[in-house]
Amino acid sequence: MKNFGRVLTAMVTPFNKDFSVNYEEAAKFASHLVDNGSDALVVAGSTGEAATMSDDEKFKLFATVLEAVGKRAAVIANTGSNDTYASVEYSKKVEKLGVHGVMAVGPYYNKPPQEGFYQHFKAIAESIEIPVMIYNVPGRTGSNILPETIGRLAANVKNIQAVKESSGNPEQIADIRRITPDDFIIYSGDDYMTLPVLAIGGTGIVSVASNAIGNHIKEMVEAFFAGDTKKAVGINSKILLFFKTIFMTTNPMPIKEAVNLLGHNAGPVRLPLVPLTDKERETLIKVMKELGVL
Repeated sequence: MKNFGRVLTAMVTPFNKDFSVNYEEAAKFASHLVDNGSDALVVAGSTGEAATMSDDEKFKLFATVLEAVGKRAAVIANTGSNDTYASVEYSKKVEKLGVHGVMAVGPYYNKPPQEGFYQHFKAIAESIEIPVMIYNVPGRTGSNILPETIGRLAANVKNIQAVKESSGNPEQIADIRRITPDDFIIYSGDDYMTLPVLAIGGTGIVSVASNAIGNHIKEMVEAFFAGDTKKAVGINSKILLFFKTIFMTTNPMPIKEAVNLLGHNAGPVRLPLVPLTDKERETLIKVMKELGVL
C-alpha cells in the first residue's frame, strides 16, 4: 500500500480505571475514527502512550484495531525504539499480524549521528516487506534526522515510503520534498503545520486533533487538494485554537480529555503523565464549546 491516505489519526489508547488497556473501547473508538475522517490509524505512537506500554500490550492493541477496521482503513503499527535490534525483531513479529505498515521513530536518548540513523532505519526496513514510515520528532528524541539522510533512505531502501515530519521547520520539510522521489510521502506531524506542509508538497497529516475533530481536518485537506485554498484557510483559522489548546501541556493529556468529554471512554493517562488541572480542563471545554463540538 503506497499511500496510507491524507488524514492519519495518531490514535489515543483507551485505558480502564485501573490503567489496563481497554481493548473493547479501542475497537469501538477505532471504528468511530474511520467513520469520522480518518483514512488510516497510527496505533501506539506518542499520542497512544507507547512509552508506557509493554510490547505485549501493543501487540494485542495492533491486533484489536486491525480486526476492527483493517478492511476499511490502513493500520500502521509503531514498532520503533532506540534499540535497533529490538525494533527489527518487533517489526518482524508485528508484520505477521497483517498490519499495513509500521512507523519507526528516530532513536531517542542515544542521539546517533546521521549514519547511525541511516543504518537504523535501513535495518528495520530490510527486515520486513511492508511499508515503513520514518518519524522525525526532535522535540521528543533530542536529535534531528536531516533531509539528506531521509533522501538516502528513500533512494536506497524500497519500502521506506513515507516520513512523519515533526521538526516544525518548513525549510527542512521543503528540502525533503526537493531531494526525494515524487512518490515519497511526506506527512506533517504537527496539526498546526498541516496547510504549510501541503503547500510545499506534503501528502497529508498524522493528526492528534483528529481524535476529536477528524471531519473538520478531512474537510480542510480535501478543500486544499480540490484547489479551494480559501475554504481550506478558513477551516484552518476556525480550528487553529483547538490545535493550540490540545498542546497547552504535554500530549496526549489534553486530547485524551477531549475524547472523554465527547463521550468516548478513553480513560486516564498513565504516569508519569497526569490529569489536566482544573484550569486546563476549563480552557479545553471553553474552546470545544466555541468550536461547536461540545
